[in-house]
Amino acid sequence: MSEISEEEAARHREKMKKRKAVQDAEVAARTIEKGLLVVNTGPGKGKTTAAFGLMLRALGHGWKVGVVQFIKGHWATGERTAFERFSDLVEWHTMGEGFTWETQDKARDVAAAARAWERAVELMGRKDIRLIVLDELNIALRYDYLPLAEVVETLKARRPDLHVVVTGRNAKPELIAAADLVTEMIPVKHHFDAGVKAQAGIEF
Repeated sequence: MSEISEEEAARHREKMKKRKAVQDAEVAARTIEKGLLVVNTGPGKGKTTAAFGLMLRALGHGWKVGVVQFIKGHWATGERTAFERFSDLVEWHTMGEGFTWETQDKARDVAAAARAWERAVELMGRKDIRLIVLDELNIALRYDYLPLAEVVETLKARRPDLHVVVTGRNAKPELIAAADLVTEMIPVKHHFDAGVKAQAGIEF
């Protein structure tokens, strides 16, 4: 590694000083504190993973959190096992019957989604819960398992300090419009395409 000259170091300090001033001004201008509606969508990997990362951060602050899984069935996952260690702070409800191509039964899927949404509404009414992850809700909405307008209006009408994260591909435009933060996961390269199977600790 080449040595940094005094002139180069001084230029860098001045550049970072100006950047810090801009950054500090931007941060100071943001004064609103509110519960956020966050949507993680897109065809890329990482939507649920990101939601659980945020959940872990919330747990670090001692928040009580809830999870409702809409599509995924009752199969063992690393994240669920890990969060069981926070049983005093985490309420976990896996309400799905499995992915739609596995059940092949729309009536069954609709009924499961309705039960999951009922549980989600129940959790949203709890004042002790600060963050709720609605995992794969976007899939339930995509296949019209739930009434979109009702879901969006209920999410918009949640109490002001409640944070909700919705995951799943193909988020509906109405949900995106209602959200405070939307992240679209875009696949650039995926090991599955090279024949690598789903692995414990990575995919589940």
